[in-house]
Amino acid sequence: QVQLAESGGGLVQAGGSLRLSCAASERTFGNYVTGWFRQAPGKEREFVSVLRWDTGSTYYADSVKGRFAISKDNAKNTVYLQMNSLKPEDTAVYYCAVKYGSSNYKVASDYDYWGQGTQVTVSS
Repeated sequence: QVQLAESGGGLVQAGGSLRLSCAASERTFGNYVTGWFRQAPGKEREFVSVLRWDTGSTYYADSVKGRFAISKDNAKNTVYLQMNSLKPEDTAVYYCAVKYGSSNYKVASDYDYWGQGTQVTVSS
């Protein structure tokens, strides 16, 4: 059972930056991916970004491409989401999640483990 803990959320003005962290309780070897999703009030949970642990490949939603960057620290079993040039529409609860296998990485229901979420609020 992998446990995930997000941190780093907060309140920031438009144009600002935040870095989210997702720490895993154990190392995920092989073909695992860690994804970031977000959910705004009244909206469905949506894919933001994903990283493959075995290859380091990364993918982004079009809405955040060029502004967000996902990265990992193997020694700390931690994945980061650096968020720059934040916009009010980025306001949401951000969740990290882990699944085995890299297919369907945009599908939230395909993930096996989830963190508790961290609130990101961007003021205009």
